[in-house]
Order: sequence, then structure tokens, then C-alpha cells
Amino acid sequence: MRDLVDGATRLLDEAGVRSPRHDATALAAHVLGLERLELVVAPPVPEGFAEVYAGLVERRRNREPLQHLVGSTGFRYLTLLVEPGVFVPRPETEVVAQVAIDGAREHGEPLVVDLCCGAGGIAIAVATEVPQATVVAIDLSPEAVALTSRNAQLNGADLHVEHGDVADPSLLAALEGTVDVLVANPPYIPPDAEPVDPEVRDHDPDLALYGGGLDGLDVPRAVIAAAARLLKPGGLLVMEHAEVQDAAARADALATGAFEKIESRDDLTGRPRMLVARRKSHPVVTDSSP
Repeated sequence: MRDLVDGATRLLDEAGVRSPRHDATALAAHVLGLERLELVVAPPVPEGFAEVYAGLVERRRNREPLQHLVGSTGFRYLTLLVEPGVFVPRPETEVVAQVAIDGAREHGEPLVVDLCCGAGGIAIAVATEVPQATVVAIDLSPEAVALTSRNAQLNGADLHVEHGDVADPSLLAALEGTVDVLVANPPYIPPDAEPVDPEVRDHDPDLALYGGGLDGLDVPRAVIAAAARLLKPGGLLVMEHAEVQDAAARADALATGAFEKIESRDDLTGRPRMLVARRKSHPVVTDSSP
């Protein structure tokens, strides 16, 4: 078993996979039906294992995402199902979820909206870690809506999952001015900034990657506009973005006139990847004089 995993590790390393040892071990555990494989006490190689394992290693060598091959991924304390056609949750988004969770805990029975929910990681994390919260998850992709619903059931989370377009000004109209926390990991990649990693470029859906417009911020701006409409006074906006978009995201939030305490926060690697802002407690006053 150790020899097979060592060989797979070398193949994946030569192919440019970022975590070859981890992936080789994870694939072996998947074939064995184990949650994890400890090579120090590795089991004997079962009949037929080598052939199945070699096929999966070859697919990973061709940069098919590990999460697609094993069918799931970890997100905070959750196990999420993953399938082609839906954005694969990333570890850096766990920090975004934490800020939303902290914001939700400021309220007794918070109402939380997750826009562009994807596989449902943020929404389900909030629902399970703040069990008194009411959580609404929205995505434009029918596949994402279906997968979020399945993941919520798998993790025992009570969610309201709906199909919807964040750019629709009537989205969640019944909730206007009542939401405590609005969180989003929207598509934000500019059209000329193709992802480097084949796992992302070739396997994540374009709908979940490219944010629209020359700067990739059309969808994030729609999120900010929705937050201005849906959040109650003092409500919290939390939105992931690219590290080069921090100033633009802050400017977009400021331009609405609806937010205060606008700031960028860092991800796990110290890069500014998150917009955080509070809905103003008082109505925005505009000069209506001629």
C-alpha cells in the first residue's frame, strides 16, 4: 500500500499537483472506503484495488479536482457533497463564513441571507453553528440550488434554498430591511484573468467564476446593491472578492451611500479578500434641491 501511494505521489508531483502526497493518500482512502488512511499502519492491498486506484490517480494527474474524484470536501466542521457543474468550496472562504457567523451571533434569532451559495458551505455553516438563525440561500444555478439542498439535509441544517438572480431588484422583496447578515462569495474574476490552475479553469463552471464587466465586479456590485436593500439598519455585509479588488469593492459600497464602517479584511494568507460593511442606522439623505 505504501509503495502504491509513494508511486502515485511521484506521478502527481510531476504533473504539478500542489499537494501530491495528500491527494495520493486521499484517493487511496477513498478506494478503501476509509475516511482517512494512516500509512504507518496501512492495510494490505485488497484484490482489485490497484486497478481502481491507478484510474483515479491518472484522472488526478490530468488535473481533475480531487473533490470531484472523491465526491466530497471538508468545509469548517462540515462534509459537503461536490459534483461537476457546481463551484468547489475553498478553504479561504471559511474565513468569510466565520465573519458571517460572528455577525449572526450578535442577534438572538438572526435572519441571514447567503447570495451565490454554490454548494452551500457558508449557509450551512451559519445554520449549524448558529442554530437559532433563519438562513436563506440563493443561487442562479439550478444545479447549485439542488446541491445546497442535499448538503443541508446531509448535515442536518434547516435552510430555505431558492433559485434567484442577485441582479434582480425584486429578489427577496419580502425581506427588505429585515436581514441581519448578508454574506456572499459571488463570481468576481475579470474576463481577461483566466485562472491558472486547471482544476479551476477547466472544471469550475464559468457562471461561478466570472463576475461580469471589464473588472469582474458586475455581480459583486449587484450583491452590494441587494445588501443595501435587504439589510436592516446596523446589518452586516460580508463579501468575498479577489485580492486586487479590495479598493474597488470598498468604493462601490461607499458609492451606494448606504454603508458605514466599510473595510477590507484578509484571508488565511494575509491577502485582502473580503469586504465588510455595516448598513447605516439612519436613512440616506439626498439633496433634492434644484
